[in-house]
Amino acid sequence: MVNEHEMSIRKACAALKVSRSYYAYKPHPRDDSEVVAALIELAEKKPTWGFSKLFAVLRKQGKLWNHKRVWRVYCLLKMNLKRKSKKRRPKGPRIAVAQPLSANHCWSIDFMRDTLYSGRAFRTFNAVDDYNREVLAVEIDTNLPAGRVTRVLDRVAEERNCYPERIRMDNGPEFVSSAMAVWAEEHGVELDLIQPGKPTQNSYVERFNRTYREEVLDLYIFNSLSEVRRCTEEFIREYNEERPHESLGNMTPIEFAAQRAGGTPCPLGNLEKTAGSFYS
Repeated sequence: MVNEHEMSIRKACAALKVSRSYYAYKPHPRDDSEVVAALIELAEKKPTWGFSKLFAVLRKQGKLWNHKRVWRVYCLLKMNLKRKSKKRRPKGPRIAVAQPLSANHCWSIDFMRDTLYSGRAFRTFNAVDDYNREVLAVEIDTNLPAGRVTRVLDRVAEERNCYPERIRMDNGPEFVSSAMAVWAEEHGVELDLIQPGKPTQNSYVERFNRTYREEVLDLYIFNSLSEVRRCTEEFIREYNEERPHESLGNMTPIEFAAQRAGGTPCPLGNLEKTAGSFYS
């Protein structure tokens, strides 16, 4: 229009009701190569992590890119994880499990099952501290009776120099056995059994089970139990020291415990209850 009708740019923009700054604007090409390289590097190491965890790790690495820019590149790379649709609607209101006010106040334990490449089945016994979601132990073997469970709990208590006040668990045969009851009575530990068929009442360890399933058991094919143990040890170290948790303000369990530290640990075998109240 400017060339054909010999009009000034000002009059042409006014006639078309277009801002002169919009007419003169020339977009600058964006160089997102650094963002692309950083996202691809993290995604190759952790293919099961979503945007929020990848972005939190980038911030911990000192990358100050805006979250909108990282999200734009994340979508351009088609890295969005497919959301699993709900198969059924939960009945009744959900009641969140309260978080303890101190470490070693309540542990949650549970079993998982998987198979090796040969088809041989194995089990894992998982223990988590509800206070900071720290993984206390993942015992792996083909058979884990009640006596083995109590020995693992003794080992964890010795490492932490303290037995918990209570342990939350389901109604599995190993947990309701007489050996478990005798062990709990000897060490002054209260056994908190959830209602049958209500795994949400043991949500802390159930949430860990999902992460462990996605990032270890379902991600690799194992030929032997030694491979499972070796990979699990590395996963536990990373889970406790490097992996950010949204429920902890994107801090790791170790960082969260260090920030809230202030009390003194109770001596091994001390039957006095730790401070703080807890409601399940």
